[in-house]
Amino acid sequence: MSALRRLRIFWMPWVAMIVLGCFSDAVAQTSYKVTDLGTEEGDILGCAMSLNNEGWTEVMAQNLPPGEQDSLFGMLLSSRIFIDIDGFKLDLGTLGGTNSSSNWGEINDFGETVGFSETAALDPNGEDICGIGTHHTCRPFLWQLGHMNALPTLGGNNGEASAINNRGQIVGFAENGALDTTCPAGTTNDQIALPAIWEKGTAKPLPLVGGDVDGFAFWINDQGQAVGYSGNCTTATHGASWKNNVIFVLADLGNGALAQGINNRGQISGQIGSADGSTFLAGVWLNGADGQVTNIGAPAGDAAAFASGINDRGQVVGSSLDAHFNWSHAFIWQDNVLTNLDTLFPASANLFPIMGNKINERGQISGMAIVMSGPHKGDVHAFLATPVNERAGTSVAGVAPTHPKANLSENVNKQLLQRFGLGRFQK
Repeated sequence: MSALRRLRIFWMPWVAMIVLGCFSDAVAQTSYKVTDLGTEEGDILGCAMSLNNEGWTEVMAQNLPPGEQDSLFGMLLSSRIFIDIDGFKLDLGTLGGTNSSSNWGEINDFGETVGFSETAALDPNGEDICGIGTHHTCRPFLWQLGHMNALPTLGGNNGEASAINNRGQIVGFAENGALDTTCPAGTTNDQIALPAIWEKGTAKPLPLVGGDVDGFAFWINDQGQAVGYSGNCTTATHGASWKNNVIFVLADLGNGALAQGINNRGQISGQIGSADGSTFLAGVWLNGADGQVTNIGAPAGDAAAFASGINDRGQVVGSSLDAHFNWSHAFIWQDNVLTNLDTLFPASANLFPIMGNKINERGQISGMAIVMSGPHKGDVHAFLATPVNERAGTSVAGVAPTHPKANLSENVNKQLLQRFGLGRFQK
């Protein structure tokens, strides 16, 4: 199933409020040193999707039309995946097509990186799983030792790899070649997509909740526990965790859930549909798949939020959206307190953080931010934020009394939600 289908599933007018309690010994940070990772020449957006414990980041660089597409499911113009190592950017290439991309994606401590890439072949069913509008087949990949290699599917043409742990286990989704009868008429990406795990180059499906036909595994910890969702073509019906090939349904508020991160303690972060079905908020399952969900909510004034990353100290990072579903704030949640990252970024960073993706064991955070001033004002850049002990003095929040405007239209913001797997909470 494509990133566009994934996003349709997340957005369902429900989505909701999770989060993390993390009984942790985390110490609140007073400030961050912020590295502007920028984007690539010719691209208007850079986003640090993931990072390892060395601070190496997986950066997604994309080009989108400035508001030309009116459809929620409008296509990106181009996309490439890079690794940034202390300022050195390495383009991972493709599997024969023009574009490569990442759905959260991950780079492990050995530098092994996963994602998805177009091939040179057109999809025989006319699908567009990579979401670039080329309708080429889209394959999950593993990049290691300087080479990108395609991973097998479950019998279909397409798939995506979303995470790799330090044991080399990879999770994502893969098509099995069967038509998905739960898709509405006219759906472009209409093949069954199953949550998948790859071990030693072999793909295996992960089980679904009875009655469900589709799913996605977004993350995997070093114990081999994976998280994601189980549902159908349009809906993330159940937040899910898998261990030893057994599925566990995550507690929610009655309107579905989706899990996006799991640490080595088994604590899970993600999003849940609100009790009234009107929105989605950040949440965490502090006691893992067997426990209740903790509602983190969203930053003041924002309409929705999700928690995409959690480290072993129980620190959680995530992102929020305003009433128009534009990217609004990146945040960190620790010691039961949610804090907007713009209050912790020094004014000298010149970046207003709008998306917090993952957090490593050093407390470093990957994400994306709006450039506040200068020749690149309004551009969206990738960043790496490293915690420091001293106070920053004046923060970004102190010099930005109003939210800066990005050079991205509302339609582009919605497209990005699709890319980041947030659509299956939208009806």
